[in-house]
Amino acid sequence: MIYDECTKANQKAVEHLEFELTKIRAGKATPSMLNGVLVDYYGTPTPIQQVANIGTMDARTITVQPWEKSMLPEINKGIINANLGFAPQNNGDLLIINVPALTEERRRDLVKSAKAECENAKIVVRNNRKDALDMVKSLKSDGLSEDLAKVAETEVQKITDAAIVQIDGLFELKEKDVMTL
Repeated sequence: MIYDECTKANQKAVEHLEFELTKIRAGKATPSMLNGVLVDYYGTPTPIQQVANIGTMDARTITVQPWEKSMLPEINKGIINANLGFAPQNNGDLLIINVPALTEERRRDLVKSAKAECENAKIVVRNNRKDALDMVKSLKSDGLSEDLAKVAETEVQKITDAAIVQIDGLFELKEKDVMTL
């Protein structure tokens, strides 16, 4: 039971990290770059995917076509407020976002951001380990044998190590993606 909870919590941390890493762009235009953008839809903050179709024209251009033309200014404002570094162009029917090529300095900054996200995920995993070990201690005080407690601690450490390796792998992939021209 402790193992399952620890594994599930670590998996959630890794999934969250994957989501956060999709926000870090590598220079090629993808609709997922706008994940997390909220639009004021008649007074309610709404994900952009729920008010518009998002696509790509080519490797450097994202298009956003709202389902209601009256939402163009609100979608434009939402993209700018998301602080993604984009300046959408409104042609009356849709928004066109040109994704600029990344400079070497900007690439390094993006790698630093990815590293910070990975460190946050590792902190969550370590906190999960601490919680699991606290449960083992609690069970030990309730009568769990010393040998079983040691086995449980070793297993929790293995689960933690596996999650850390997974996080490091995600970072390496993202770093390679960002630094490749």
